[in-house]
Amino acid sequence: MGQSDCLFNLNTRASLLMHHELQTLQDKLIQFRDDRDWAQFQTPKNLALSISLEAAELLEHFQWTTEDKDIPPDKRDNMAEEVADILIYLLLFAHRLDIDPVQAAHDKMAKNAAKYPADLVRGKSDKYTEY
Repeated sequence: MGQSDCLFNLNTRASLLMHHELQTLQDKLIQFRDDRDWAQFQTPKNLALSISLEAAELLEHFQWTTEDKDIPPDKRDNMAEEVADILIYLLLFAHRLDIDPVQAAHDKMAKNAAKYPADLVRGKSDKYTEY
């Protein structure tokens, strides 16, 4: 077995483990939601809005800052909470619409690979319609 085969197997195992971890987290979120009878409020529209609102709260940490500024630990902790909120709402949204978020991401990466061939776009930020 060559080095690339070992890396592939390692990446495949890591991917399966991550998928399992996301599924476990999603199951816990559903249980948390159901224990509180909150499913009635978690419509696709409300969940999509919540994702957007939490993402805006994450962006708020960068308002009026320069790009080269280090992020202080207390701000990083607050950002971690926003990341958690986004992930939670995203997993609930995916569950509500019966979307496998891991498969959806793999599918999107395949489309992006076709849309943005590395040999044409390496080092460029142009939109795919520009080349």
